[in-house]
Amino acid sequence: MVTTEHPPPSRLRAWMLEGLSDMGKAGGHTGPHAEPEPPHKGQRWWRVMCLTGVDYFSTLGYQPGIAALAAGLLSPIATVVLVIVTLAGALPVYRRVAEESPRGEGSIAMLERLLSFWQGKLFVLTLLGFAATDFLITITLSAADASTHLVENPHLTSTLHGHQMVITLFLVALLGAVFLKGFLEAIGVAVALVGIYLALNLVVVIVGLWHVATAGHVVTDWTSALTTEHGNVFVMIGLSLLVFPKLALGLSGFETGVAVMPHVQGDDSDTEEQPRGRIRDTKKLLTAAAVVMSVFLIATSFITTVLIPEQEFKTGGQANGRALAYLAHQYLGGAFGTVYDVSTIAILWFAGASAMAGLLNLMPRYLPRYGMAPHWARAVRPMVIVFILIAFLVTWIFDADVDAQGGAYATGVLVLISSAAIAVTIAARKAGQRNWTIGFAVISAVFLYTTVVNVIERPDGVKIGACFIVGIILVSLLSRLARAFELRVTHVTLDDMAQRFVRDIASRRIRLIANEPDQRDKAEYRDKIEQIRADNDMPEQEDFVFVEVTVTDPSEFEAELTVRGEVLHDRYRVLTLESSSIPNALAALLLHVRDTTGCIPHMYFEWTEGTPFANFLRFFLFGQGEVAPVTREVLREAEPDRERRPRVHTG
Repeated sequence: MVTTEHPPPSRLRAWMLEGLSDMGKAGGHTGPHAEPEPPHKGQRWWRVMCLTGVDYFSTLGYQPGIAALAAGLLSPIATVVLVIVTLAGALPVYRRVAEESPRGEGSIAMLERLLSFWQGKLFVLTLLGFAATDFLITITLSAADASTHLVENPHLTSTLHGHQMVITLFLVALLGAVFLKGFLEAIGVAVALVGIYLALNLVVVIVGLWHVATAGHVVTDWTSALTTEHGNVFVMIGLSLLVFPKLALGLSGFETGVAVMPHVQGDDSDTEEQPRGRIRDTKKLLTAAAVVMSVFLIATSFITTVLIPEQEFKTGGQANGRALAYLAHQYLGGAFGTVYDVSTIAILWFAGASAMAGLLNLMPRYLPRYGMAPHWARAVRPMVIVFILIAFLVTWIFDADVDAQGGAYATGVLVLISSAAIAVTIAARKAGQRNWTIGFAVISAVFLYTTVVNVIERPDGVKIGACFIVGIILVSLLSRLARAFELRVTHVTLDDMAQRFVRDIASRRIRLIANEPDQRDKAEYRDKIEQIRADNDMPEQEDFVFVEVTVTDPSEFEAELTVRGEVLHDRYRVLTLESSSIPNALAALLLHVRDTTGCIPHMYFEWTEGTPFANFLRFFLFGQGEVAPVTREVLREAEPDRERRPRVHTG
């Protein structure tokens, strides 16, 4: 036999596809959050809080300015509404998510368990599209705000003014370069960044409150303007509720908080099935982060509203996208302001790194299991290049503008929080917890309303989300189509009766009949044997064993195969198995029988009625259809040596 020698892969290709991940830990898991810490190991919850905090707390860099643009003088009141929704809505939801998915799967996994078949897969792919929007806009928005802090620094503005797009693209490219080199998300770095950043913000807040207290007229000016512009307090509250969807950026970080759960240390008594300590400490993490952020949101929205002139928040103003940095320079001097700018740039850049890590962790968690990821998507570096190129495109579309990207970011955040609220509502209902079900249903309604309003007012987010959804679904289906003829069975197990059938028939010639179970009466098996003998011109003394496959969920891709043997009507031996695809299961069984007996098995089929295209669609979508030729094709791909390939006969 002539063998074909494949040339060795190029150094570039080998480097690009090196391993499944150079970010994860041992075990081949992709992404820094994919692999849980070893039993009873990990980090204290407050340290892990800093890991999610680089995303959550970094929004202080732009949230006060966005709130001022959206709500104007009502910014502090609207921020109080945001804090109430955070503490009474998002926090209880994600505390429940932590209970339901203690290994960091998140709300998407909770909903995945509730749905099956193709609608479940398409629903998950849709949520992945919005999650990709959330994480990717985190990268581009954070880089844009970091460049704003750099460009607007008084010492650099004359040199860098007009180059914000170039600086933003450079920061995004630098992020990609770090991941191409190999990135291990360091909790220690996150702790240092968050600690320094929050300490500097605390100084700015204290100084800002001191100036408010010593210059009492600013408060009276603000309250007078509020009364003049909006009348009474009820109108103010009503308007604050209406503008709340525009402030939804302040809700980011909760999904990341659940994703980092595997890094939480927990108790020595924790088990993988019941990690009570990890769940308890993750709830502490979520609560502490929400409380700290709420205090800073209220304080910063107040001091920025009363101390910064309104025109400075607008595009081109010195406080646009950097309200707290403006106060730092204004009241603490250029040196402190520059230090504040550096810390803000660092944490915003690291927030982009955290978002990239989330993308590289999220996509491989689902798509490979669905058979919806190309083989190269299992490697980190090709995916990094794809995401960075998309980030370049998004940055260019939005002209590196923080305000313009706020709608897209808020849409991704709100869709994920809404899905989490719905998931915990369903979980509470299944657990028979009536009060919690009602409470979570109300929270779900609030977030769904907020999401709809945000989409109506700022459709950019749903447009980008729709682009991601269409792209993910299209690539996923094409990948599934390309991998349709893979073996798709991870392990084959035969029970004692099935093993006895195989051993017995292996002493002669292994002849198996693929049978679609119908009535399973004596006539069905008798007629089937007569048909196979007639179609293949075989003598009556030939012995057969029937194989029957029941299709479970055809949308599943890989699974183990359990084969059971039974004798029907005291005469007919039948191997029964369940699988998501009949041809792939039959091919896996044939190869297993060959490997365990050392004999080449023969399997007999009848042609399926109908057009080939319609039958292929039935196979692709429902796991059945053109069984005989597809089984043969799966065998051909799995076993290139024709002499060792099991035989397929069709009459």
